[in-house]
Amino acid sequence: MASVTQPPASFTGNLASKPTASDILRSSSNGACGVPLRSLGRSQLGAKRRDFTISAKVRKVKKHEYPWPEDPDLDVKGGVLSHLSPFKPLREKPKPVTLDFEKPLMDLQKKIIDVQKMANETGLDFSDQIISLENKYQQALKDLYTHLTPIQRVNIARHPNRPTFLDHVFNITEKFVELHGDRAGYDDPAVVTGLGTINGRSYMFMGQQKGRNTKENIQRNFGMPTPHGYRKALRMMHYADHHGFPIVTFIDTPGAYADLKSEELGQGEAIAQNLRTMFGLKVPIVSIVMGEGGSGGALAIGCANKLLMLENAVFYVASPEACAAILWKTAKASPKAAEKLKITATELTKLQICDGVIPEPLGGAHADSYWTSQQIKTAIIESMDELTKMDTETLLKHRAQKFRKLGGFQEGIPIDPKRKVNMKKKEEPIIPISMTSEVELRDEVEKLKQQILEASKSSSGSADTGLKGMIEKLKIELDYEYDKAAKSLGMEEKIMMVREEIAKARNVNDQLAHPAALQEKIEHLMEEFQRNLPTAPNYSSLSYKLDTLKELSNSLNPSKKSTTKDELKIEINKRFNEFVDRPEIKQKIETLKSEIAKSDVDASPELQRKIAQLSAELDSEFKDVLNSLGLQVVSSDRAAKAKVDAFHEEVTMIIDDFVNSSDLKEKIEVLKAEVAKAGDTPDEESKSKIEALAAEVKQVIKEAVSSKELKEKHEKLVAEILEDNEDDDSEVDESAVNVDLHVNRSFV
Repeated sequence: MASVTQPPASFTGNLASKPTASDILRSSSNGACGVPLRSLGRSQLGAKRRDFTISAKVRKVKKHEYPWPEDPDLDVKGGVLSHLSPFKPLREKPKPVTLDFEKPLMDLQKKIIDVQKMANETGLDFSDQIISLENKYQQALKDLYTHLTPIQRVNIARHPNRPTFLDHVFNITEKFVELHGDRAGYDDPAVVTGLGTINGRSYMFMGQQKGRNTKENIQRNFGMPTPHGYRKALRMMHYADHHGFPIVTFIDTPGAYADLKSEELGQGEAIAQNLRTMFGLKVPIVSIVMGEGGSGGALAIGCANKLLMLENAVFYVASPEACAAILWKTAKASPKAAEKLKITATELTKLQICDGVIPEPLGGAHADSYWTSQQIKTAIIESMDELTKMDTETLLKHRAQKFRKLGGFQEGIPIDPKRKVNMKKKEEPIIPISMTSEVELRDEVEKLKQQILEASKSSSGSADTGLKGMIEKLKIELDYEYDKAAKSLGMEEKIMMVREEIAKARNVNDQLAHPAALQEKIEHLMEEFQRNLPTAPNYSSLSYKLDTLKELSNSLNPSKKSTTKDELKIEINKRFNEFVDRPEIKQKIETLKSEIAKSDVDASPELQRKIAQLSAELDSEFKDVLNSLGLQVVSSDRAAKAKVDAFHEEVTMIIDDFVNSSDLKEKIEVLKAEVAKAGDTPDEESKSKIEALAAEVKQVIKEAVSSKELKEKHEKLVAEILEDNEDDDSEVDESAVNVDLHVNRSFV
């Protein structure tokens, strides 16, 4: 048989300088002891022996200092904990996530960025505009986050950038060592446990850990623990109870992981074991709900002496989406479900399930996680200081009693008012508003006017209280009258639809999203309502009350003092009421009313003649009453009105010329500046200056309108009107004093 010859092997690099063949293989374990190949067996083939060597380079690794470095560098970012924990800061900053209800804020933020960019590009100073926009943004943010709905708080609790358990732990502890494993074959990453110190005191921390990005969420199973996680927490509870460490638990889970494997491993049994064990632990327990606390998965580490919640955290037995799907057969009803479930921190505090609310910054905990962690730290220290003063027996009773009293009611004991408001409210019957008749209202208004007149004469403000009460009464009755008119005109549904559109269109700044379109719709609706209002059955009553309200509101204005004109109006109304209440006048009116009622729809010529005759008699008699007051009643024909209007325009032009003159205009500008400078609450010096300037302006205008030429024109106009009135005195015309038998009478 021919012999087989093996060619020599060639090497490069480190092996090129070594022999090409060898019997000896150096061991990598000691690097010195050689092992001859012949001792391992020699090939039976007639191959030529070659010597060769194999070398390996061991990489040097930094020695892991555990548990703490001997000489830690305090300047290292993250402090001592950065040496130990695998939980490191993210290399990339999390992308900002905007919730649906926060989108209006983004518009303001975009404007701020655009203005800042424009300032950088142009080099112009836009600091005032930027400050104004930032103030608007802060105010809008405050308004939004102080009036959050329950479903909005649920969305904040689920925010992807919300701080996790380990974020808070590293912010509040000086030292923290994570402890792993349930000693049953698995270390659940969704539950993190460990020992840490706060102000030198050791605590056992345990909590549900969510991920900060998709990769971490998959690793942490989205914060949903398996039975191994609860058993790991149970092991640490026994450990803390044995060594006397107070326990602090952090809750942030949508619920226990409900897959087939977890059920096979005893998910329910693991939770039940935790519930039973926590009620028997002899150390203080404080639980903090920092996100969402879902069902038994949250309660498994939440049986504590004190349960605290972050301001935007939620704690529920079923998620709003699940509740809505069960009760309303659709997840779209989740906002309604969130409101009915009472799952927010404020509502649970009223129900005495939560023992305290930890504040969050505006924008949620993710807006300033460190500040939120410090608030949690303060709450833990305060709660532990209170609980550590209790002895073991008192501590156990305190924990048991907290859960025993939930939902308990005893017959015969008055219900606490704080709990009464959370019960289902009974539908109260709608009590109709007792409307005041027009006659009674007129009498009340006249009495009030008389009191106001007497009070103004005696410099006493005692009538103000009655005046304000009457104004409020009229406002309530006017609302009722307008509602009644809208119903009778069939416009109630249209008005309600427009109101709903306005409510939906409002944003966080209380501004309309589409003001032009809505304004046009509102104006069209108001125009239609005003056009049809005179046809409403209650129009006469409504118009009288509206006019009365305007007059009383003007009387309430302290700057408007009573004048001779006001006194004259009150006196005329008083005389008119006395005139109408005369027995003979009442008899004539009632007789004519009865004849009108007995007649057909179209009155006969005889009846019309009687109405005209009675109207003329009443006009004549009431003129005598007015003449006794020194008043002259003139007919309001068009020619006289045109003359008066022309004279009025002439006087207005003269006043305008004087106002636009340089001297008077300067004084008016000075007066405006003083009024603006004084503001709403001027001091005595400002008041005196304003009054002096106003008196000067009035005096100049008075001199302008008191010219001899204007006086002569005024006297001539009065004489012409009186002469025309004497010529037409025999004719029955529409007088300035007109008596109508069907409507309320008032000269105000």
